[in-house]
Amino acid sequence: MNITLTNHAKYSLNKRKILENELVDAVKYPDKIIKKYGKHFFQKTIHRGKIEAVCEKTERNIKVITVYWI
Repeated sequence: MNITLTNHAKYSLNKRKILENELVDAVKYPDKIIKKYGKHFFQKTIHRGKIEAVCEKTERNIKVITVYWI
């Protein structure tokens, strides 16, 4: 599965001090996935808190739109 990040997602990672490997881990191994508004919301608890990644998903690709702390 190919994971790509939008420019906004890259900006969000930097602004919120979330590491890219933490984001990839959340998308590959989420604790919970919520599907709404045509998007997938991947949630994962990491050692520093809980993050959520908003993504567009197809059979072979996941495009991360944004990521934030929840």
